[in-house]
Amino acid sequence: MAQSPAVPAVGAGEVPIGERAARALTAEFARHQGPKTGLVVGAAAGSAVLAAAIDGLLPGDSLTLVPHDPAGAADLRAHVTAQGQWVEERIRVVDSLVEAEPADAVMVAQAYTGGAEDARSALDGLAKHLAEGAVLSAAVPAQPGGTAGAAAEFDRQSMLFGVGSDLVLRNRPPLRVHRLRYTPAAVGTAARLAPAYRTSSVPLTRTMHIDSNGVAAGGLALGLAGLARLTRPKSRLWLVPALAAPVLAAFFRDPQRDVPEDPDAVVAAADGQVLSVQRLTDERFGAGEFLRVAVFLSVLDVHVNRSPVAGKVVDYFVADGGFAAAMRPDAEHNVAAYTVLDTDRGTVVVAQRTGLIARRIVQRAPVGTLLARGERFGLIRFGSRTDVYLPADLAEPLVGPGDKVVGGSSVIARWR
Repeated sequence: MAQSPAVPAVGAGEVPIGERAARALTAEFARHQGPKTGLVVGAAAGSAVLAAAIDGLLPGDSLTLVPHDPAGAADLRAHVTAQGQWVEERIRVVDSLVEAEPADAVMVAQAYTGGAEDARSALDGLAKHLAEGAVLSAAVPAQPGGTAGAAAEFDRQSMLFGVGSDLVLRNRPPLRVHRLRYTPAAVGTAARLAPAYRTSSVPLTRTMHIDSNGVAAGGLALGLAGLARLTRPKSRLWLVPALAAPVLAAFFRDPQRDVPEDPDAVVAAADGQVLSVQRLTDERFGAGEFLRVAVFLSVLDVHVNRSPVAGKVVDYFVADGGFAAAMRPDAEHNVAAYTVLDTDRGTVVVAQRTGLIARRIVQRAPVGTLLARGERFGLIRFGSRTDVYLPADLAEPLVGPGDKVVGGSSVIARWR
């Protein structure tokens, strides 16, 4: 039987996909709390991608495997059988892609290294096997010249249909994992998702990571220290950036958080101190009153922002303004980035506001992304303020001015 054109032909020059990249490829499948269906295209017995997909199986799930070469179907079936009855009952091995049914998550187990036209043709073929609102995950080499045009095509597709991407540096070669959604996802699906796995943060311990921005800032400081040491070997000036490096990295610490399981809980979008809790109207977000909970982030707080509720990103815009100190009332008119979420309870908005020192806002959730409650979606560099807007008639505040909250963990309000 002929090989499907959707399976990348990498042959002898196959790009290895390690454990970290495999987790990024299977993240959308693993985070779905089920029941769900998955499809692994180009699967190989014993590969890291297959192992990660099997780890993401839950009761009620099903997974279909398409081998890169039809001759490998027998090896795949033997490998699945060796995993035990529980796994075997949930996995089906087919000889080619044409035998596979549409799935909630489609994962391509081999990196694309060919040309743009080949990548476009492959994506067109895979799109036919996506269920409504499903996500396609695929990888391309990230280094310049790593593909014959496929990387550029995936970048173009991500601009149109992307719901996130991860740069996996701890892979040889480094890979860029793209997640594409070609049809709209139902808002209610977000409530069945766990927070997404992020590969761009660097783990220090089991519960503490450093965001990629901290890695870059610390690395830049160390680079300056090395340069100063090289150019002025008799001076101790190099100690200044060298000692600043761990401090800068610590600003971007990214701890694991236990998100409350209560479906009616609204969690804090950031660590910090509650500045105000008030009812107001804002025509940009729709009619009716909103309950706004404003939280000030000092330079000592964790700067990673998290989604207060499960929802779908339906809009994102930046409003111009000033750079007043974030704890002052006129900071309300500072430059701010607004992420608008559609939820089962109505419109919820998270505003990331700049401050006197904080001038850089990072937002990593494109329009169309589904965010789980407590999921990381961005950060503000060096402090500032984060506001959460909730439908006032549907939410009851549980915090007041002066309260300390922990992002992704503290309950700031509850749905009535």
